[in-house]
Amino acid sequence: MAAGSEATTPVILAAGAGGEEGEHVKPFTPEKAKEIIMSLQQPAIFCNMVFDWPARHWNAKYLSEVLHGKRIRFRMGMKSMSTVPQFETTCSYVEATLEEFLTWNCDQSSISGPFRDYDHSKFWAYADYKYFVSLFEDKTDIFQDVKWSDFGFPGRNGQESTLWIGSLGAHTPCHLDSYGCNLVFQVQGRKRWHLFPPEDTPFLYPTRIPYEESSVFSKINVVNPDLKRFPQFQKAQRHMVTLSPGQEEDHLARVEEAITRMLVCALKTAENPQNTRAWLNPTEVEETSHAVNCCYLNAAVSAFFDRCRTSKVVEIQAPRTDGERMKKEELNVYSHMEVGQTGSQNLTTGTGKPEAASPFGPDLVPVAQRSEEPPSERGSIFGSDGKDFVDKDGEHFGKLHCAKRQQIMNSEKAIKEQIASNATTAPSQTFISTDDLLDCLVNPQVTRIVAQLLIQGRSL
Repeated sequence: MAAGSEATTPVILAAGAGGEEGEHVKPFTPEKAKEIIMSLQQPAIFCNMVFDWPARHWNAKYLSEVLHGKRIRFRMGMKSMSTVPQFETTCSYVEATLEEFLTWNCDQSSISGPFRDYDHSKFWAYADYKYFVSLFEDKTDIFQDVKWSDFGFPGRNGQESTLWIGSLGAHTPCHLDSYGCNLVFQVQGRKRWHLFPPEDTPFLYPTRIPYEESSVFSKINVVNPDLKRFPQFQKAQRHMVTLSPGQEEDHLARVEEAITRMLVCALKTAENPQNTRAWLNPTEVEETSHAVNCCYLNAAVSAFFDRCRTSKVVEIQAPRTDGERMKKEELNVYSHMEVGQTGSQNLTTGTGKPEAASPFGPDLVPVAQRSEEPPSERGSIFGSDGKDFVDKDGEHFGKLHCAKRQQIMNSEKAIKEQIASNATTAPSQTFISTDDLLDCLVNPQVTRIVAQLLIQGRSL
């Protein structure tokens, strides 16, 4: 089962890798990619397979221009946390253009139009399962921007795909598809997947109500389960992954955000320690201490090096322009294709052919099992799904959504323990001190850039 989109086991996720055309050679031929897809026994992420797809440059703004004036049906749901799943039958619906959706998603309080009855702080919107053939019926050239043939399905492109666009917190209740498997290409923003192996289906309390052809839903809200009512769910083996357009860039972005957190908290607290409300967003319960921020920076750096150790090549790209780096985390745009039933029986039952050599490596990453319980509201898809659904719940170490100081201290302790553990294997890589950070910040190249930006800002 999968929470978040049409999915079954296995789910094959394609991340949009960085780089320009011609810089990379794809790690798998179409034939090999299909062989892997049809033999996988668990969800996995393909890396470096879509860097030359035109759709990699899509975003919601671009699609709103392509679909100018076309009305789309959005499913509206509540961001409030409940133990009851928000099935489609309990949601309301809005007919709107993508332009109207983007305006609403910018949280403009004076908004009018189809979203006027939906407070952005309380509702999410989801244009889910939109078939390309209906959406782009008079703009069929865009079908060629998606190339599923690279994964061994010749002739398949956007024409066989669906498009999903959602705001922060948008999601689909946990369910399984009774046949086939899925390929998902993340275009913009982030999407968190909660995945469970087929053998755990009894622990997910399956139901056919609401009825949907080929879909079996779970009675459980897997991000906030009612364990008293559904005690067997504790036996389920949750696998989690947050899919981003570029996995390597995401790890570097975490380090950047951790540095930003440390600088903002240090400078603004020193300026006015008694009035954090003047600079701290209401979603942040309180400012974090320098010690906590150091822990988050180290955790981010540690995660970055963990990723590097599994890659063939470690490459830190030169900074891009603001336009190239801009990414609105509260938008989640992805393209999705269902693969037919052929071969799916062995995929879901795990029987049949003996196991071959593992195909996993730096370009095919298995989705790992998550041993601990998912975080509560602010650490779920609802609080910001930057740790994201698209979420901000902790995927960035810079987004702490804690209701109590004790939670922050527990988090700090856990991170310190993780850092200490990592430091035993690579201490020089994973421990970052205040002096280390200062050496970088006062580097002549950095101070020169800061000086130039300050002067430019004052002269405008």
